[in-house]
Amino acid sequence: MPSQKKRPVTLTAADREVLVQVTTTGVRPASMIRRARVLLALDTSVGVVDPKEVIAARLGVSGETIRLVAKRFAETGGDVEATIGRKKRDLPPVPSPVTGEVEARLIAMACSPPPQGYARWSLRLLEKHVALVEDIPDLDHSTIGRVLKKRNCALT
Repeated sequence: MPSQKKRPVTLTAADREVLVQVTTTGVRPASMIRRARVLLALDTSVGVVDPKEVIAARLGVSGETIRLVAKRFAETGGDVEATIGRKKRDLPPVPSPVTGEVEARLIAMACSPPPQGYARWSLRLLEKHVALVEDIPDLDHSTIGRVLKKRNCALT
């Protein structure tokens, strides 16, 4: 029962009503319903809270899930919606190598005449030529195709 002492969950009547509505009505993701049930079970405003192991067995979750939900409730400052909802990612995990300048150079290369011996540019041929240019990072042919498709540039 250390998590209840360390991070007590105290819900207002409005918060309880929202959580009960989430768990009983509508169509919502199972993870959201599970976290709402955990918050309702951890609520200290209605009385004594059962030990973590009893709550985990009753709800069919692990003790770690209970700890994480209580931690997230404390981190969000008691915001129920933020606690039960998905956490939005701030930034993509890896920044895209295609910047505006790279995109412009790639489109210019695709619009230029193809090399000697080729009738037209292909994505794989563009990939080989991009690798030879030093200011443009090495791009995969699928990335090149995605950039050209985004700008509606057809290879002819």
